[in-house]
Amino acid sequence: MIRTTLALALMATVAAAGSAEARDQIRIVGSSTVFPFTTRVAEEFGRTTSFKTPIIESTGTGGGFKLFCQGIGVDTADISNASRAIKKAEVETCKQNGVEKITEVKIGYDGIVLANSKAAPELDISLRDLFLALAKDVPDGKGGFMPNPHKNWSDINPALPNKRIEVLGPPPTSGTRDAFVELAMEGGCNKIPEIEALKKTDEKKHKAICHGMREDGAFIEAGENDVLIVRKLEANPNAFGIFGFSFLDQNQDKIQGSKINGVEDNYENIASGKYPISRSMFIYVKGQHVGVIPGIPEFLKEFTSDKAWGPDGYLADKGLIAMPEAERAKWRKDALDLAQNVSM
Repeated sequence: MIRTTLALALMATVAAAGSAEARDQIRIVGSSTVFPFTTRVAEEFGRTTSFKTPIIESTGTGGGFKLFCQGIGVDTADISNASRAIKKAEVETCKQNGVEKITEVKIGYDGIVLANSKAAPELDISLRDLFLALAKDVPDGKGGFMPNPHKNWSDINPALPNKRIEVLGPPPTSGTRDAFVELAMEGGCNKIPEIEALKKTDEKKHKAICHGMREDGAFIEAGENDVLIVRKLEANPNAFGIFGFSFLDQNQDKIQGSKINGVEDNYENIASGKYPISRSMFIYVKGQHVGVIPGIPEFLKEFTSDKAWGPDGYLADKGLIAMPEAERAKWRKDALDLAQNVSM
């Protein structure tokens, strides 16, 4: 059997470890939002093929890329889940560590929701008001900025609840945090004329204002465990949580989503892009491990099958928003081409 030079290099790292044997299980790290989808595919893959069920670790998108980009070899991850696209700096880190062949596969769409307990009233909030609730600094009305003074939702808009602002959300290592900041916070701050104007005169300061999250207790970093956030919302009807639509979909007996700009966070609105905080989700595959770690091509084939990621596939039951048919065909081809282009 002929192997590529890169595959031989990877095998050499195994040999250098002495009597250690090559891994016979795919290792996946990354996004807590993508984790339930990958786990479901892994279960199906382990049940219906001769390969072992992949090992999956929920580390957050940023943490996943750090592990994924550590290098090639059996002690590094094969696939990274991501709730945002990989950044240029992360690609450079990968290259510096010898990870030169990375294949991006979009798996579908998700919405980021602002959810609360079903025991509390449903919230309808604009992106502008959401920014003013959670931003570290806000306009002071005199041409400058000041630390966010808003204590209650009604301080921002009398139509909002006269309740203390208390929002549980993901840490900076999370792709959900990145997407929320870019889509919701920046989307809201650009609705404020003096901040939008700042983008033309001082782009760096504009980004700092738009992306800065409160650190005074109104916004609480609750870690990567979205299940824990759901439990905290059940226990505190006045609190809100930020996480992916899939977790809302799986817990609709306990929590409810808020309308954003008057738009409900449902499957149809997210799939159409009508919902303002919609995003793409991905998996990233280390090409140098294909043909060395068993089962990667077969796992990709399962993931990109219509029975998995199609509109009526088993991932829809987990809250995945399916891509249109033509888009699925494009990403399926990219995934399967990766497997076919590696000589065995």
